[in-house]
Amino acid sequence: MSVGAGPTQAEGQSFFDAIGGHETFEAIVRRFYEGVKDDDILAPMYPEHDMDGAVWRLTAFLEQYWGGPTTYSEQRGHPRLRMRHQPFHVNPEARDRWLLHMRAAVSEANLAPLHSATLLDYLERAAHSMVNTFEETPRG
Repeated sequence: MSVGAGPTQAEGQSFFDAIGGHETFEAIVRRFYEGVKDDDILAPMYPEHDMDGAVWRLTAFLEQYWGGPTTYSEQRGHPRLRMRHQPFHVNPEARDRWLLHMRAAVSEANLAPLHSATLLDYLERAAHSMVNTFEETPRG
């Protein structure tokens, strides 16, 4: 699947439009980061001074992937997700925490069951692909 050509609905409507567009994606991402900011494993990966940037990047990426505006690629180039996450300690524990917060955010969005399942399936596959170490999470 090419960047910006995310899955579409049978009727020709993009998934982005079908679930409510920008407002829905931004609400999911903001709710996700509410969980992250207090998470002892994930919070250190997200500098507090750049939280708005993190919200923008994830929102823009997800919007583009699901058929919305191509702003992400226009401003940041190809997503290169694995490369961009390589500097971070993404082990199975971090992946599971990421998914915990993302599942909560998607659940609170009250999407149609098929839309929720479709989005979560993608997010789970993406999270698994970001694992780059099996070393335990460093504890300070």
